Amino acid sequence: MTRPPTTRYRLAIFDFDGTLADSLPWFRSSFDDMVARFNLKPVPAEEIEGMRGMSAREIMARLNVSTWQLPAIVNDMRKRKLAAASEISLFKGIPAMLTDLQRRGIMTAIVSSDSEASVRQVLGPTTRLITCFDCGAALFGKHWKFRRVARRLGAKPSETICIGDEIRDIEAAKAAGMDSGAVTWGYALPSALQAAGPTYLFDSLNEMIERLAAMK
Repeated sequence: MTRPPTTRYRLAIFDFDGTLADSLPWFRSSFDDMVARFNLKPVPAEEIEGMRGMSAREIMARLNVSTWQLPAIVNDMRKRKLAAASEISLFKGIPAMLTDLQRRGIMTAIVSSDSEASVRQVLGPTTRLITCFDCGAALFGKHWKFRRVARRLGAKPSETICIGDEIRDIEAAKAAGMDSGAVTWGYALPSALQAAGPTYLFDSLNEMIERLAAMK
């Protein structure tokens, strides 16, 4: 069970894919090609949805991804994503949500495993609403970037919340000593996110805004 709001955050750090951008359809369409390209363990169609309940490490084990393969896979997916950026759009209401946070004096940043070029292309004019970008994060290295962004913007860990759609986003926020917000409209299943113990589980953008704007 998530705790009630007790603080007004100065900084909200967002993941991008599955959190701000509706990129799950693109990932699904690219999945089989990625598996074949890197000679990974095939996943029957009926099992793919179940993978949304797994952590990133569990998915790697299921696909038989070795540690040495991971950088090449991530780099390949970044290149593919940049090439397909024009096919991906923001979730409805994201520009309005970011505008509202800016109006309330809450800084926003994006920390993503994706390339900054790809993120900016999908954001388009909405880029102006983001205070800071720190992209190209390692699959399990987001906590370092969370801390760096907060220091850069002068926000304490206690004043910062990290918002994403995967279990690893929640784990990274905990490792950085920051609160976490998990959105239910992205890659991971809501039940899997809840089991990972986020500070908040967001079912809508309106709920997110209300939580982030809450005062001590």
